[in-house]
Amino acid sequence: MFESWDAVGLARAQFAFTMSFHIVFPAFSIGLASYLAVLEALWLWTGREVFINLFNYWLKIFAVAFGMGVVSGIVMSYQFGTNWSVFADKTGPVIGPLMAYEVLTAFFLEAGFLGVMLFGLERVGHRLHFLATLMVAIGTLISAFWILSANSWMQTPAGYAVNADGQFVPADWLKLIFNPSFPYRIVHMVLAAYLTTALVVSAVGAFHLWRDSHQAGARVMFSMAMWMATLVGPIQILAGDQHGLNTLEHQPAKVMAMEGHYQSHNDGAPLILFGLPDQQAGQVRYPIEIPKLSSLILKHALNAPLKGLDTVPRQDWPPVPITFWSFRVMVGLGFLIFGLGLLSLWERWRGQLYESRLLHAFAMVMGPAGFVAVLAGWITTETGRQPFTVYGLLRTTDSASPLAAPAVASSLTAFVVVYFAVFAAGVIYLLRLMSHPPHHGEQGPQGDIPARAAGITPAAAAVAKGEAG
Repeated sequence: MFESWDAVGLARAQFAFTMSFHIVFPAFSIGLASYLAVLEALWLWTGREVFINLFNYWLKIFAVAFGMGVVSGIVMSYQFGTNWSVFADKTGPVIGPLMAYEVLTAFFLEAGFLGVMLFGLERVGHRLHFLATLMVAIGTLISAFWILSANSWMQTPAGYAVNADGQFVPADWLKLIFNPSFPYRIVHMVLAAYLTTALVVSAVGAFHLWRDSHQAGARVMFSMAMWMATLVGPIQILAGDQHGLNTLEHQPAKVMAMEGHYQSHNDGAPLILFGLPDQQAGQVRYPIEIPKLSSLILKHALNAPLKGLDTVPRQDWPPVPITFWSFRVMVGLGFLIFGLGLLSLWERWRGQLYESRLLHAFAMVMGPAGFVAVLAGWITTETGRQPFTVYGLLRTTDSASPLAAPAVASSLTAFVVVYFAVFAAGVIYLLRLMSHPPHHGEQGPQGDIPARAAGITPAAAAVAKGEAG
């Protein structure tokens, strides 16, 4: 399958493959953990049984997704020592502590409270259980903090020095952690995680509303998810724009690849909507473009000059076709999410939020869109950084382990076979969980729900109804 690839290309493909499987689960679990905390808080505040039913419903899904994320993440860390040992040696004094902080803070926090969250509702008291849920949600955000700090440092290195052995070592931890791109990337990624979860929740809610528009659980989850899409969608577009401006300042070659600007433009650069980038020829063939709009977006002036890849040594060019198209997939899906939020706002105003077949169909189609957008965004980020692992300082070809191509090819083949088998089974199981409504007996927002059918104990149901303290 991979006979014609060299060892570096195979190692990159292996990391990209495992990363693509891994990233969708943390993105989902970050948003879902916060959603669970909100559901439990609403239950404790209002006493409405529908919230604890939804909590229990999504808790099962969270447990499976969280476990799959942990398993896929462990595999990735080993690749630093096997396929990328030179990178690990050169950046270990910087990346190693950041990864250790993630384990010591986020992972220990999640692991310490996850069991209480999953099994402790009737064992530790409801307020303490809510604290455990909140700690797991905070833990997922702390995890994102450290992981994105490490990755952002690779994109925009700062606060480092180079020792006599050629290793990057910390010189200023604050500058290193809060490197120039980190604030923009953490905001963009967390918002993406929330939108990804909202799209999944809305798709599940729309699926069950399509069957029965009077299901209380489906109504509540769909309404909450649509509010998230409506409010966070435009914020994410703004955050993405600010992130792009930061990238233009610190990684201009990446923006040139994203925009498809092989040539410099001295009197306003066009926005190339679509086209076929030709890396060899150094041009975008058959472009569909809007004159000067790229300069307006990136420089806020129609005639502002923008440099192209013709100002960058050819050996430092990113792979433009991949970066160009992945960026358009991400942006296109972002505007579709924004459109979904606007449509839901219109149907809510009309009083048809739970009856609109068009909105429900749109929401179901958009269910996987968050995952695709996250993957497209990370592809844009990582391919746009090439040909460097540490931008401008350490080349990818100089970061790989001295391995023979057949050795890397065999492990990559094994990963492909095992991942598709194991994670396909996990995803199918998640879809089966989602195919069942939160509770079969709910008939309306105030409907009475038998406690055992809802998956909670009579004591918890009593608290939900306000019959116990």
